[in-house]
Amino acid sequence: MKVLSVASEVFPLIKTGGLADVAGALPIALRPYGVETRTLIPGYPAVMKAIRNPVVRLEFTDLLGEQATVLEVEHGGISFLVLDAPAYYSRTGGPYVDATGRDYPDNWRRFAALSLAGAEIAAGRLPGWQPDLVHAHDWQSALVPVYMRYYPTPELPSVLTIHNIAFQGQFGPGIFPGLRLPAHAFSMEGVEYYGDVGFLKGGLQTAHALTTVSPSYAEEILTPEFGMGLEGVIASRANSLHGIVNGIDDDIWNPATDAMIAQTYSAATLKDRAVNRERVIEYFGLDHDDGPIFCVVSRLTWQKGMDLLAGVASEIVHMGGKLAILGAGDAALEGALFAAAGRHRGRVGVSAGYNEPMSHIMQGGCDAIIIPSRFEPCGLTQLYGLRYGCLPIVARTGGLNDTIIDANHAALQAKVATGIQFSPVTAGGLLQAMRRAMHLFQDRKVWTQMQKQGMKSDVSWGRSAERYAALYSSLVSRGA
Repeated sequence: MKVLSVASEVFPLIKTGGLADVAGALPIALRPYGVETRTLIPGYPAVMKAIRNPVVRLEFTDLLGEQATVLEVEHGGISFLVLDAPAYYSRTGGPYVDATGRDYPDNWRRFAALSLAGAEIAAGRLPGWQPDLVHAHDWQSALVPVYMRYYPTPELPSVLTIHNIAFQGQFGPGIFPGLRLPAHAFSMEGVEYYGDVGFLKGGLQTAHALTTVSPSYAEEILTPEFGMGLEGVIASRANSLHGIVNGIDDDIWNPATDAMIAQTYSAATLKDRAVNRERVIEYFGLDHDDGPIFCVVSRLTWQKGMDLLAGVASEIVHMGGKLAILGAGDAALEGALFAAAGRHRGRVGVSAGYNEPMSHIMQGGCDAIIIPSRFEPCGLTQLYGLRYGCLPIVARTGGLNDTIIDANHAALQAKVATGIQFSPVTAGGLLQAMRRAMHLFQDRKVWTQMQKQGMKSDVSWGRSAERYAALYSSLVSRGA
């Protein structure tokens, strides 16, 4: 089976979040099931710099008003189709924002162009290759099934994955003519969304199947609390909605072979984590003592519950814990966390920004990782924590609920606990979870058993890839 995947970011070429990890790992995980994937991605500067010896496969003289070329290249074990369109993607900022952190004002056109290119490839414009199915990811490529529906091209089966429904690609109605869709596409059955143009909304209406990145999140987005205004649209497609939990690339995230950490180890050699712990202490300027190190590797946003963490940081320190925080995001939240570090030197350390090697070292050396998200479609950080024996302390929501077994009395008795869940997702709820963690940490035999149980968890893409392959096959076999 041939599949065209369309995504705005894919690891290892370009990454701002978990979407990139999924879009990079899933094609590789699908190969054992007979699925050949080619992934269409924008030709950002970082992408163009990384690829070697690309082959020109397709040219557009007028892709929503600009020239573009589709290049084919192998990189990191993935077959890429790179949309080289300098007018859209050759910019000094990030994939979505400029150097000042503001959204590019023409993001609608940049990602509509990506979607239209995907639809054209789906229709057979790439010489010698036509997919059997198209898989689009998030709002940035959600117009692929829209163009496939409204353009006079053969309509293949399509899948749209919702990685985070909070990001919807909603723009004013004035952009609609620039999309070059027929007038009747601006309707409730198409892209019209409360008078605006909704990229994700259009994809939800037109894709043949919808997936989310965990079963719990699939249920949550049917409710007003988590549906972000789209719960009615999703409810109307409930029979086509599938919750498939994400996995991780367990070749990259493997403490026994990870070249990024200071000392490799396994469940049988957990004492070797101490070398990584020392590296964390040095990097964050923490005290050398036996108190637990709780880490955070996250976007510093309200969604991720970072305001809750800032609110209880002093209490965590007073309990005897230490905090190592790596991330960037909301300026006010960054400021609150840096202020906590200033008040508690040696007990709280903060590093602003993205540091992939340090994120590996933190998982390999810290005792637990805190993930107090108000909503979390899946989350990968807690899966890395399981793999590395860094016990996840998580809010009971979305994929966090699906992947972590809470250390309640029954789970501890059965020796199946892998972390700590808490609810409600409030400062009080988080503080109670931290008290439980501190209590459990005092019993090193129980803590070690939980670490080993977590490291045994199957967090790979194996079972999830099997589910995706089955979904693809069902859509192709019935002609969507």
